[in-house]
Amino acid sequence: MIPVFKNEPFTDFSVPENKKKMLEAIEKLEKELGKEIPLIIGGKEVYKEEKLKSINPSNKDEVVCVFQKATSEDAQKALDSAWKAFEEWRFFPPEERANILLKAAEIARKRKFELSATMVMEVGKNWAEADADVAETIDYFEFYGREMLRYAEKQPLTPFPGEINEYFYIPLGVGVVIPPWNFPLAILSGMSSAAIVTGNCIILKPSSDSPLTGYRLVEIMKEAGLPDGVLNFLTGPGSSVGDYLVGHPKTRFIAFTGSKEVGCHIYELAAKVQEGQIWLKRVIAEMGGKDSIVVDDECILDDAVQGVLASAFGYQGQKCSACSRAIVHEKVYDEFVSKLKEKIEKIKIGPAKENHFMGPVINASAEKKILEYIEIGKKEGKLLTGGEKAEGNGFYIKPTTFYDVDPKARISQEEIFGPVLAIIKAKNFDHGIEIANNTIYGLTGSVYTLNREKIYKAKKLFHCGNLYINRKCTGALVDVHPFGGFNMSGTDSKAGGRDYLLLFLQGKSISEKIR
Repeated sequence: MIPVFKNEPFTDFSVPENKKKMLEAIEKLEKELGKEIPLIIGGKEVYKEEKLKSINPSNKDEVVCVFQKATSEDAQKALDSAWKAFEEWRFFPPEERANILLKAAEIARKRKFELSATMVMEVGKNWAEADADVAETIDYFEFYGREMLRYAEKQPLTPFPGEINEYFYIPLGVGVVIPPWNFPLAILSGMSSAAIVTGNCIILKPSSDSPLTGYRLVEIMKEAGLPDGVLNFLTGPGSSVGDYLVGHPKTRFIAFTGSKEVGCHIYELAAKVQEGQIWLKRVIAEMGGKDSIVVDDECILDDAVQGVLASAFGYQGQKCSACSRAIVHEKVYDEFVSKLKEKIEKIKIGPAKENHFMGPVINASAEKKILEYIEIGKKEGKLLTGGEKAEGNGFYIKPTTFYDVDPKARISQEEIFGPVLAIIKAKNFDHGIEIANNTIYGLTGSVYTLNREKIYKAKKLFHCGNLYINRKCTGALVDVHPFGGFNMSGTDSKAGGRDYLLLFLQGKSISEKIR
């Protein structure tokens, strides 16, 4: 009997043995920098003439890996391969598919330090952030495996005289999985494993900023016994390979996590019925956020300051759930600003492998965009901290905070995806909730207050998919905080929740007359 699901514990790096293992994993990976990884189509390795490079954002001179620039021809071959594999994979007993995920969890557990080191080097996560990413990956394997067994159970129906009736779930077919770079293993593995365990076959197109991390999933699934062709691995530009697959008439579904702009483009492209297409494509999309923490005058202010700090600047603010707006009651506003400034100025910035609280932003393009927003912020608010690049041969930006920001200012409305925080003054709690709801997004939010009536009001009126009370607005756990947002934050497809697998399934009803 499979044990009850429990979240994977985080690694305690204050334990000398764990610290030693992490340093060894980073050192081992450093010796392998520049390694080439292939495309995987139908279980076969494919190498192309045109190559791309994954760069260490902590050190622009280091190439983490070399990967292949796939073409539309490769995409077509991957699609054909996936459909061929689907003919057998869809009929695999659910127990066998679930067991592959449970094996994958064990493999990831054994490779935890190696997986964390890959993210430290490739996307600039500090040790704790990388370890949490691996833990979440393991959770997805464990949880979705169990969930498949639940969905495979006999579904209850109301009896009807003279008939034998059945209702069960079948897979959709072949889909495209397009994950982001900021949770390069967890989100990628979560979307992929959900599609696979439900009997679908996929083409996985990882971000060009994190191909090596994505390739780790291929390695894990192969070792776990996944048949060839079920998971096809395609690296290359989204504008060519991604668009080709999203628009293809034989693509049945698209699972996407990323920016609003790209998500809306995918949604629009997938909605157009192509010649020869025999279904309406299903789009599962989790997009951006402009997330707020509302700080009431009736709260433990030090807790609120720490929660905003962690939510705004953890992983350099590069989380769709990151706090980018602190909305503070006017009675405690000045004290909050003073306390937060003091804490931010103590933040250390440096290479992710050295385990600083803050490392680099992901790439030169992101750095440029964030710095442009900082210049906008200097015109829209008062600069409290940061406002410029930090030292180092990487994409380092100082944690930047603006205060006295207008609720409708650009830095208060547009997703920046970097270490930039806007502080907004609210007249009272109701005004704070009103400001929190004034964007096109609705992903995460948090409220700090000890007043039960205000908590009740926030639960009813704060319009976001994940609301937290008296804690930070980042760090959702699988089956503890099912994750997904409202409005332009996506389709509210709650990853790590008990209705998530249903998005990759379709219901079939059968009725047989009794003679």
